Amino acid sequence: MRPFYQPTVKKVWLFWIAGAMWSGGGLMLCSLAYGWLAEMHSSAGVWIGLSGTLLALIAYRYGFSKIARKNIDRLHSLLERASLFAFMPLKSYLLVAVMMALGMALRHSPLPRPYLAEVYATIGGALFLSSIHYYRSIWKMVKE
Repeated sequence: MRPFYQPTVKKVWLFWIAGAMWSGGGLMLCSLAYGWLAEMHSSAGVWIGLSGTLLALIAYRYGFSKIARKNIDRLHSLLERASLFAFMPLKSYLLVAVMMALGMALRHSPLPRPYLAEVYATIGGALFLSSIHYYRSIWKMVKE
């Protein structure tokens, strides 16, 4: 018998939840970065934004996409119905909590917002781009 605190869902929902988490986190970080850069009212904001975008592409290519693909492979290996909380590995919950705490600490630090904007744009862009892998997997699952 499964405990009440561990609801199960069809595997495809785990892909939707993971994709939404990656997309949502990425869009939130990019939105914060955009807001900080828009406050600059100068061409420097454009250059910092472009730099963050380029760094996001690099972070996506060499880091975040590999993490997403590894998680997608793990999700495919699950049973057809799995725990609602299985959309990411257990150890990732701790990593996400640490990263959220670090992000909040940075937002409340005396660091200049343009520097934070570049970091937020980099991570946010890489997260959003990597979320596309989840949606492709859903598309393939639906087609089959």
